[in-house]
Amino acid sequence: MSVKLEKLEKNMAKLTIEVDAETLDKATEKAYQRNKNSISVPGFRKGKVPRAMIEKMYGKGVFLEEAANDLIQVEYEKAYDEVEEEIVSSPEIKVITLQAGEPFVFEATVAIKPEVKLGKYKGVEIDKVETEVTEDEIMEVIDRERENNARMISVEDRPVKEGDIAVIDFEGFVDGEAFEGGKGEDYELTIGSHSFIDNFEDQLIGKNIGDDVDVNVTFPEGYQAEALAGKPALFKVKIHEIKEKELPELDDEFASEVSEFETLDEYKEDVKKNIAERKESSAKDTKQMAVIDAIIEDSEMEIPDAYVKTVQKQMVDEFAQRIQMQGLNFEQYVKLTGSSAEAMFDQVKPQAMKRIQSRLVLEKVVEAENIEVSDEDYQAELQKLADAYQMGIDKVEAMLGEEGKKEIMNDLKVTKAADFVTDNAKEK
Repeated sequence: MSVKLEKLEKNMAKLTIEVDAETLDKATEKAYQRNKNSISVPGFRKGKVPRAMIEKMYGKGVFLEEAANDLIQVEYEKAYDEVEEEIVSSPEIKVITLQAGEPFVFEATVAIKPEVKLGKYKGVEIDKVETEVTEDEIMEVIDRERENNARMISVEDRPVKEGDIAVIDFEGFVDGEAFEGGKGEDYELTIGSHSFIDNFEDQLIGKNIGDDVDVNVTFPEGYQAEALAGKPALFKVKIHEIKEKELPELDDEFASEVSEFETLDEYKEDVKKNIAERKESSAKDTKQMAVIDAIIEDSEMEIPDAYVKTVQKQMVDEFAQRIQMQGLNFEQYVKLTGSSAEAMFDQVKPQAMKRIQSRLVLEKVVEAENIEVSDEDYQAELQKLADAYQMGIDKVEAMLGEEGKKEIMNDLKVTKAADFVTDNAKEK
């Protein structure tokens, strides 16, 4: 095989790959061996028809296309490794010459890694991110915990009010006829949850245990049951019971029950600490994104469309893998959401562009600052992978190979570069 690289405009390149005639013939023979058992010729048993006979009947090129497809995959990989330029997109293949007994020539048009003219990356000014923890934030967490530990008590001396749970029987009618799915018994309805249509819940407020209530509502136009959509309905409702939440007292006893602390003050301090840690982590991420955005804005690079499309596909594939792990395949997902693979591909384009730009400027920072990664950093990353996949660290390293190790080392350098530019930023 020989390969020639020709640089094109906008960081594109064309690889012209030539495969000698002997290699093409061997690939053609493999294609024949793979297909001979499915070819019938009168006078021959299946699998016993000579290649020359088949080529005489169907033409010399009968196995050439399959042979070419095999060779494109193998020979492009060799060319990818051979060229010095860093290829960053999937190839667009064009066959130039494909004839039996002659060299096979094809072109692969690819995007190559763009050069970056790095702008200001040290001392970048960004808006200050607030991390102070307020008393309201502390109480919001504690109040949620009180809600989680609330108990329901029956109320008999007053009517239904907002926030109560009303235990009801109900039956719905449209045009005087009961409809399917419109009946329930001993149903616990939280007033104010808006789990029932229209203003159903509001019409129970002020009613008492034992009351029979006529509730008039209108189904929304887009209701899932088409026969009911947009129609007025009457619900006959019987109120059996009223319940309300009783929150635990905010005291030391509550703190000791919901935490490892004996006093409310200690519990509140721990809540404050946890909120502060989350805010600090979130603030770091926010600052880092702001710094990188500023560096991108001040840098120059020309990113080819083919590079962006390749990353778009990667992102959609990554999403498909994530939902697959949750038991839902991609085809089911797009049907359920009313989307499409094409729409999702277009939707991720801005994120794909940002991912590329971020990577390119941070790699340039790695180069400018001569950022290195220690073996301890690499081993720590391997341990994370080993823990995640529940495998031995030696097995993980063996599976990665040299290319995998190189990729991890590069990722770690980029992470260090991101930390470097964030640590050197100035908050306004």
